[in-house]
Amino acid sequence: MPSPKELKFLSGLKAEILEFFELNDYRSYSLNQLHKAFAIRDRKTKEIYSDLVAKLIAENRLIKNEEGNIRFDNESFQVTGRVDHVNARFAFVIPEDGAKDIWVATGDLNNAKDGDKVIVQARRPSEKRKNDRPEGEVVQILERRSAELVGVIQVTPHYSFLIPDSKKIYEDVYLPKFEIKDAKHLDKVIVEVTRWGTDGKKAEGRVIKVLGKAGENDTEMHSILAEYGLPYDFPEEVEKAAASILVQIPATEIKKRKDMRNVLTFTIDPIDAKDFDDAISYQKLKNGNTEIGVHIADVAHYVKPGSVLDIEAYKRATSVYLVDRVVPMLPEKLSNGLCSLRPNEDKLTFSAVFELDANDTIVKEWFGRTVIHSDRRFAYEQAQELIENDSDDTLVPVIRDLNRIAKSYRDRRFEHGSVNFETAEVRFELDGDGKPIGVYPRIRKDAHKLIEEFMLLANKKVAEFVFNKKKDEPKNTMVYRIHEAPDPEKLQVFSSFAKKFGYQVTTDPQHVSKSFNALMENIEGKGEEHVLQSLAVRTMSKARYSTDPVGHFGLAFPFYSHFTSPIRRYPDVMTHRLLQHYLDGGTPAERAPLEIQCKHSSDREKLASDAERASIKYKQVEYMSLHEPQVFDGIITGVTEFGIFVEIGETSCEGLVRMVDLNDDFYDLDKNNYRIVGKSNGRVFTFGDKVQVKVRDTNLAKRTIDLELVGMRSGLVGKFANNRSRKREAPRGGRVIPKGKERGRRTGGRR
Repeated sequence: MPSPKELKFLSGLKAEILEFFELNDYRSYSLNQLHKAFAIRDRKTKEIYSDLVAKLIAENRLIKNEEGNIRFDNESFQVTGRVDHVNARFAFVIPEDGAKDIWVATGDLNNAKDGDKVIVQARRPSEKRKNDRPEGEVVQILERRSAELVGVIQVTPHYSFLIPDSKKIYEDVYLPKFEIKDAKHLDKVIVEVTRWGTDGKKAEGRVIKVLGKAGENDTEMHSILAEYGLPYDFPEEVEKAAASILVQIPATEIKKRKDMRNVLTFTIDPIDAKDFDDAISYQKLKNGNTEIGVHIADVAHYVKPGSVLDIEAYKRATSVYLVDRVVPMLPEKLSNGLCSLRPNEDKLTFSAVFELDANDTIVKEWFGRTVIHSDRRFAYEQAQELIENDSDDTLVPVIRDLNRIAKSYRDRRFEHGSVNFETAEVRFELDGDGKPIGVYPRIRKDAHKLIEEFMLLANKKVAEFVFNKKKDEPKNTMVYRIHEAPDPEKLQVFSSFAKKFGYQVTTDPQHVSKSFNALMENIEGKGEEHVLQSLAVRTMSKARYSTDPVGHFGLAFPFYSHFTSPIRRYPDVMTHRLLQHYLDGGTPAERAPLEIQCKHSSDREKLASDAERASIKYKQVEYMSLHEPQVFDGIITGVTEFGIFVEIGETSCEGLVRMVDLNDDFYDLDKNNYRIVGKSNGRVFTFGDKVQVKVRDTNLAKRTIDLELVGMRSGLVGKFANNRSRKREAPRGGRVIPKGKERGRRTGGRR
């Protein structure tokens, strides 16, 4: 079986062959002509190319004519992919092989829904659409994303129907009168679809769970979890398995480990945290060097492979952080008890211990299982107080020295090409009923960055240790957190856009990160900071888990794993198991099953992240629905063919100014320049422009805010009238920090 690296290579080669035939679609080629075109001489490579051509023919991407020559299928080809039903009129099918998305009119979906796995018969785009994106029609539904939908039930005397919460499901579901359980009108419910609609008939279903009255906090949070297929309680057998674990640590277990209970150790976490999965130890050695230990809860000691606890942890793969709660990966006895590094308790840990010389250079490292005893629990605010202000606390010198070392490591990281994106999160103040009474930016200070830097160090060094431990081939298999370089096409688009503001961003892969950092430094505090920083983040690839050690572009680390949060991330548990296996002298683990687990963990992480964003969006919409009407300052964060997205600076809430409400002119979308332009008056609304808006309407069910444009700030209205090609002048103003969803706590969030 080919390795993931070989599969990636073959996939890229296959795409190159298809592109060659597509570019030369006016003629056909024999296999020999193809080999000559690619300058292939050796027999083995010719066989590889011939096999890939045969696969493309089988997939209806290429055609073999009567003479045996091959040409591009100008008419149609079939592709397998997932439906992304972006609006009521059309969807995209995202091909599994990474090819271009395929545009599908809603009428051609043939009853496929958002998230379904389908086969689409694709064809060249019509001249009407003037787009290079292929069009298509769904010919087969291979797999439904889910048979369950969440939404509000509308009850009538003779029947009922479900209005789905998902913004990408556009049809109601018919519910027979005898299939609604005890649901009341306007309750939130989970419905199982028993028959998908066809030929104009509605889908039909039955209520399987009543979540509660729509609008109540618990109901809405549970409905978000259900919408994304995420659990909010544990099966009884899992709770029983956790309850049966002994709390007392056996003396025999302590003897197997390095005993670090006498070394100064403490935790630094959010003030409301209950699961403390990492601790820092600090001591000065007799030789004058400093020893710093990063100690991580030894979840793998309690969660054995194949056990009930392990199966459930793998299924979840991650904890989910909604606005008002955490849905843990592990039962509370483990997450908040046995595995939580609480102060004044002996705890079993897996540790990375580093000895640093006077120049903060690591001269010795050690990895292994330990037992620790945390002396103190700091909230971030308490640690920050010791960093900033004078105090007679005995740990002031320790915290400040750790902060100094962390800063030096951070500086070195940026010097080596780590990308400096400082994104911000929002936090809510909730009342006793869970209603938002305040929303604020979450500010990261030195105490947060101190912990982050040592977690990054441990993750990096564990990955390096495993990779370098085996000098010959094959290398040890490991679970890596990888982050690929930006897509060249996206990078070129971003570079061209930045140039409009007078900034140079290189597209040279070797210098991209330094160029990005220079840009971030140059735009700080300027009016264009928000637009360029937001677009830069969008240009980046998404981090994921893989057994392929391709490195982490954003951090500029050639090897990087997730080791530091096994309470809330299953890949960290996998990393712990593999590390101990290699410390024990084990041979390279089988790659294929681990790669499947990596893919599952990446997929579950995305679901959790989407649910987290949905909960934030819900609370933002709820906050604005309760807010007194007023005019807000905002900034344009997106432009589409149906309107302008605006983020309100005061609350970080995003809403939509609909195109139909811009009644002074008809506007065209200039997609490449991230703007819309008035046909008659030439007025331009561009990504990053500062505007003033009022809330027109809020829809809690759909988690949307409709805004009314009441003015442009700094006299920008009409500035670009009747001049579409003129270079855009950057608006000036105070610094605006965009919101983001990178979890700032721990290991660089989702890096």
